[in-house]
Amino acid sequence: MRIDTNRAVELIDITDDVLAEVYKSSIQNGICLVSTTHTTTAIIINENEPGLLSDMFNLLNKLVPPGAGYNHDPIDNNADSHLRAMLLGSSETVPIVDGKLVLGTWQRIFFVELDGPRQRKVHITLVKNVG
Repeated sequence: MRIDTNRAVELIDITDDVLAEVYKSSIQNGICLVSTTHTTTAIIINENEPGLLSDMFNLLNKLVPPGAGYNHDPIDNNADSHLRAMLLGSSETVPIVDGKLVLGTWQRIFFVELDGPRQRKVHITLVKNVG
């Protein structure tokens, strides 16, 4: 799945896209792996509430502030993006039961851009339970 991001740091709710892939697959029971191969992006699951999303970015700025003298910055000035991606992780795995993703009431799947805007890819891997 291709994603064109618009801002340097951005959260994009991709839940509906992932649900569509699961539906198209006709898999009734298995797992869905959502991943990114970019070193300055992440995949997370959380609530899509604006205040919480703002809090997340505020926390990341406190934990990994931009321009803090990172050794990688002389190369392309984005060490904070790499470090934030390491904290958040590059994938999430969600069970598929009865043809549906097993997500909590408020859980959504997000693609996290940490060094945009750019053209990105998200990989959705579906595995059917054969047992």
